Amino acid sequence: MLVEEREWFGRLIAQGVGPSEACRIVGIDRRTGTRWRYGRTIRNGAGEPVHYPPVSLTAQKPRHPRYLSLTERTTIADLHRAGVGVCAIADELGRSASTVSRELRRNIDDQGRYLPGTAEQLTVERQARPSRTRRVARDEQLHGVVADLLGKRWSPEQVAHELPKHFPDQPERHLCTESIYQAIYDPRTDVTRPAKRRRRRRRRRVQGLERRGRLTGMTMIADRPAEVEDRIQIGHWEGDCIIGPGNRSAIGTLVERVTRFVILIHVATGRPTAATMADSIVDALGALAPHLRRTLTWDQGKELARHQQITARTGTRVFFCDAHSPWQRGSNENTNGLLRDYFPKGMDLAGISPEHLQQVADELNDRPRKTLGWARPADLIADAALRTA
Repeated sequence: MLVEEREWFGRLIAQGVGPSEACRIVGIDRRTGTRWRYGRTIRNGAGEPVHYPPVSLTAQKPRHPRYLSLTERTTIADLHRAGVGVCAIADELGRSASTVSRELRRNIDDQGRYLPGTAEQLTVERQARPSRTRRVARDEQLHGVVADLLGKRWSPEQVAHELPKHFPDQPERHLCTESIYQAIYDPRTDVTRPAKRRRRRRRRRVQGLERRGRLTGMTMIADRPAEVEDRIQIGHWEGDCIIGPGNRSAIGTLVERVTRFVILIHVATGRPTAATMADSIVDALGALAPHLRRTLTWDQGKELARHQQITARTGTRVFFCDAHSPWQRGSNENTNGLLRDYFPKGMDLAGISPEHLQQVADELNDRPRKTLGWARPADLIADAALRTA
């Protein structure tokens, strides 16, 4: 235990305790304390000098005030040796009696003695114990659920809110968002998350002449009913196209404003034309009940030149955003950003099958959304379909 006593002596000196008092507390004579404090050089059996450096005078790493300090442990040892009771020692330190009682019970040495140095060392060893295996790694079923949801590109916050639904009567399997992030960062848990897309820096475009022409018969967004803007009625959609490289391929996207339900439109011809987009939108909206297809808001792209046919065939009124104002379709723009995790910029969209598009749409619609109070778009649109206008 000489090493422990030497370290204890050094901590006392660093805390400002006098050399004589430090020797008394540790239980060594003053000559030993002097050698420890200043170091010494002696010769070994071969006659070679060996230098023993002085004890480190570095102050002890500060702890939270709720932990007993070495000075307090020294006081406990002195008073306990003098026969002072636990309550009186607690009053002297300004601590609770249970703290002193627990200290005397937990930190005794092999001979049943309470020594401040031993108590300090036992505390340090307990605090430095190796980290526990994370719950996700220990629980195979919990690991499977977390890994599956993260694999579907759910955020850790979405996973945390979903776990109580998977394990309603097992609170020990409920995790907070931070625990899931830590599991992702810990290689021992074998939990990964698909890499998020990296946003490209937007290039500043020089304003030039508008060459695509103006659509005829447009009804502008300013004339859209108030209930559309307020998101109080289901059945109002926003639409756009995700374009592939060279404008040679595209995917049509429709997003319901209240439920955030997503419909993805397969463009068979590669590049969307007014005729193909009109037919595809009619097919998509036509599969919905009339009260779920009230309005559609689009930008002024020429792919919607036949908007009047869409209205005539589905009863859905079409409104157009102001030029260069994508924020007027905020829900659609947000969804397009989510879709870029599946279809990054530069990807040829022509080879994507309708089945794959439906799979992606199902994943998005089954994902709980914070803006919906963690409800799923698929559940909300299904409930709305059961109601009549």
